[in-house]
Amino acid sequence: MKIAVLAPIAWRTPPRHYGPWEQMASNLTEGLVNSGLDVTLFATGDSITDGNLDSVIEIGYEEDRNQDAKVVECLHISNLMEKAGDFDIIHNHYDFLPLSYSGLIKTPLITTIHGFSSEKILRVYQKYNSIGNYVSISNSNRHSSLSYKATIYNGLDTEAFHFNDQPDDYLVFFGRIHPDKGTAEAIQIALKTNKKLIIAGIVQDSEYFREKVEPFLKGDIEFIGSAGPEKRNELLSNALALLHPISFEEPFGLSVAEAMLCGTPVIAFNKGSMPELINDRQTGFLVNNVEEAANAVQDLPGIERLTCRNWAMERFSQKKMVEDYIALYHKIL
Repeated sequence: MKIAVLAPIAWRTPPRHYGPWEQMASNLTEGLVNSGLDVTLFATGDSITDGNLDSVIEIGYEEDRNQDAKVVECLHISNLMEKAGDFDIIHNHYDFLPLSYSGLIKTPLITTIHGFSSEKILRVYQKYNSIGNYVSISNSNRHSSLSYKATIYNGLDTEAFHFNDQPDDYLVFFGRIHPDKGTAEAIQIALKTNKKLIIAGIVQDSEYFREKVEPFLKGDIEFIGSAGPEKRNELLSNALALLHPISFEEPFGLSVAEAMLCGTPVIAFNKGSMPELINDRQTGFLVNNVEEAANAVQDLPGIERLTCRNWAMERFSQKKMVEDYIALYHKIL
């Protein structure tokens, strides 16, 4: 079986720091290669893979802003589609744009829907509903107007996350600095509980950062910027808990699974996929506001960190994700 994996090209695959869709495209590609399949990754030229690499640009458009994003994504997607006949399956991780080619090629296209940036893009998904072979990354992120072949949770390289049963006395926020992710709420939770908070992530909303985050960066509230894989593992594994006070219906939440793989419980606002990722009061707490989250911090000693690790290993491993996708490939073919 010859498989093409189409990754986004905002960032390198796998990303150096931020880039969840690129990370999932990488995890799938390497898992498929390790399973003995012939895989070509369509990504940036500086991407790293044990499979075949095909690229039209060297560096992602978020890392080299001299490029026009629309131009390079047009070149990137068409590069694969013009070679569609060379593959048995095309696995799309690039949102809705590649669907516009699906009626013009004979190779089956599978699209993992990582989220809906807007209701406006649904028209494209709806047009190709019958041939799109859609996969959701959580049951909560399914749209009622679309048909799905499966729900397959994002899978992580479990060996990259080290279990720690003796954490330090701090909380961590790991994600985009943006109102959706609740950085300001995480700060308030830390202040209410007199806990140190380490904030890691890229600043996606600079005004929000200046107004809601920066004024509190003193004493026990620390911002360290984006964190690569090694720093991420250190931060998550040593934390008492990950704070995830989101204000949107999050499709998945990689940092939630990553934290639990380290044995670190998660305190999250009960939105989107959180009830699917977190076993309430066993691997963390599902709460509704800052007050409930602060109370949950006091209840952290009742969480067994090994339970967090085992829960995440069973549900969110790269191995399970790859097995589920291979089964789907065979079903479609």
